[in-house]
Amino acid sequence: MADKFDIKELERRMRGSIEQLKKEFSGLRTGRASSHLLDPLMVSVYGAKMPIGQVATVSTPDARTISVQVWDRTQVQAVEKAIRESNLGLNPMTEGATIRLPIPPLTADRRNELAKVAHKYTEHCRVNVRNVRRDGMDLLKKSEKEGMSEDDSRKNGVKVQELTDKLIKEIDQLLVAKEAEIKQV
Repeated sequence: MADKFDIKELERRMRGSIEQLKKEFSGLRTGRASSHLLDPLMVSVYGAKMPIGQVATVSTPDARTISVQVWDRTQVQAVEKAIRESNLGLNPMTEGATIRLPIPPLTADRRNELAKVAHKYTEHCRVNVRNVRRDGMDLLKKSEKEGMSEDDSRKNGVKVQELTDKLIKEIDQLLVAKEAEIKQV
């Protein structure tokens, strides 16, 4: 980070943490099919590990099914193996170059487990946002020693705190929405 205080840079870093939280949330399996569920999946093909999106088209024909259309028929088994070995609890059914993944309904225990994981992701995001806040406050103290007026330092400190509070509230709203999605039967 530059030595000059820049609230836009702090906000960009905080929002980066929130974007990461959204990605982590999209990987949590709820009872509904989502093509994003397979995004983190890596497939061993052509002697390398590749994201599933680079070897197949992932779609959701209905609310309870994910369809994976593998582009190269010789790689269907590799994609199927990657899906089986992932800890998503999915049972692939292959029909030619298409792999269908029926999404089983979640048990109450699994829903509670997923809610705990969502809480863990959220807390990690909150900590990241607070760390960025701390960096900003440290930079303000340093800037004050280097000539920034005390009034400007206080005003900017208040802005940093308001930004932090606003984004923590946004993070909490994301958690509430994800919990509602997980608990929905």
